[in-house]
Amino acid sequence: MNDTATLAGLDPATLGDILRVAGSPGFDRWQDQVRRTGGCSDPIHLTGWTLAKDRVTGETLRRYSTDTEPDGRLRVACGNRRASRCPSCAYTYAGDTYHLIRAGLAGDESKDIPATVRDHPRVFATLTAPSFGPVHNRPDRGVCRCGTRHAEDDSALGTALDPATYDYAGTVLFNNHAGQLWQRFTTRLRRELAARAGLSQRALADQLRLSYGKVAEFQKRGAIHFHAVIRLDGPDGPDSPPPVWATTAVLTDSIRAAVAHSYTTVTVPAAGNQPCRPFRWGRQLDIRPVKAFGDGSHITEQAVASYVAKYATKAAESTGSLDRRIGNREVLALLDVPDHPRRLIEACLDLAPLYPDRKLAAWAHMLGFRGHFSTKSRRYSTTLGALRQIRADYRTAQEQDALDGEPDTVLVLASWQYAGHGHTPGESALAATIARGIRLNRETAREEIAALEGADHA
Repeated sequence: MNDTATLAGLDPATLGDILRVAGSPGFDRWQDQVRRTGGCSDPIHLTGWTLAKDRVTGETLRRYSTDTEPDGRLRVACGNRRASRCPSCAYTYAGDTYHLIRAGLAGDESKDIPATVRDHPRVFATLTAPSFGPVHNRPDRGVCRCGTRHAEDDSALGTALDPATYDYAGTVLFNNHAGQLWQRFTTRLRRELAARAGLSQRALADQLRLSYGKVAEFQKRGAIHFHAVIRLDGPDGPDSPPPVWATTAVLTDSIRAAVAHSYTTVTVPAAGNQPCRPFRWGRQLDIRPVKAFGDGSHITEQAVASYVAKYATKAAESTGSLDRRIGNREVLALLDVPDHPRRLIEACLDLAPLYPDRKLAAWAHMLGFRGHFSTKSRRYSTTLGALRQIRADYRTAQEQDALDGEPDTVLVLASWQYAGHGHTPGESALAATIARGIRLNRETAREEIAALEGADHA
């Protein structure tokens, strides 16, 4: 562990555990396991065995058992997408999201997305939440309403100017229904596109398909908004060109009309002391065309994919909330949660009995939001599952290459059991150092690739 600054900041117990781990006979193999997980901070521990045999001769080609591993366990990555829980696995998830979004913008033949999608109308749209009361902010001109010019890292940003009048209940109920609001928006958007073409919705499906990939982001005030790549394809998806009338201008105009239409409203009925609430998108709507390469005037494919990937690994913890479920108010009182997100969490707990079907208590740590953070339409691009399968197939191919036999003649038997998860304090510190090294190598490689691509397009 070549990180003097990190070592100096550790407590004696952790330092002692580091020495124990580093001095153990299986340390080199332990390091190899951690590297294979990408430096996962909370690996899953497995015990078991695998056996590869030749189907024809019965010969044993390979035998593996965790009995020979450190502590008798094999460590595999936890796969958590949240950067607050496992930065290493979140980095992998962000990379997959990046490739998924970029494939839908630039095409990728290996993922069955033709490069001709670059010629399709596509925009990057941001749909925001309405206002639930004034908050501390950094306006482009002047100062905040409180009279202060806040610094970018000021903890007051996003918090209510007047907590006594701020609509915390409205915020969490909006978050809770944001997924339904998005569905209404996409339904209305198809109607708007059909109206501009003078077609019925049924006839529109014979000419055009709407595709999108989106990610949810929590604003500092704790309200959800969506960033979405929206693309127009022909009736067969990315393989077919859209009709000539389906332009970027038509798409942009249709999005604005769909957001503004009364249909794009989700009404939450009155319950208890809560009034009936009709929720719509906020006034702030940003729509920008996506260009293949930057000229300073438009957002690029790489920038969009990077932006979406960045927020795919974040959740409500970016507002000061927690990244795991909260049992009740008694538990919340023991946790160090800032006032603004704490009030939002309390609003979820208070509203839960009034709206039992909305599961607000279970999603209080998410400030009421219960949807998937990263979603896409069926034909936008490849899937995260497909990307994971590519990695799994690659590892399987490597193993097959190491065996003396054709894949069809090899019989693999296996037995695995869950045996725990996580690291000891010393293992955690060592794993974090390994993870930093892996990430540095990845970032260096990506920068070199980006530099080569930039030189090719210069």
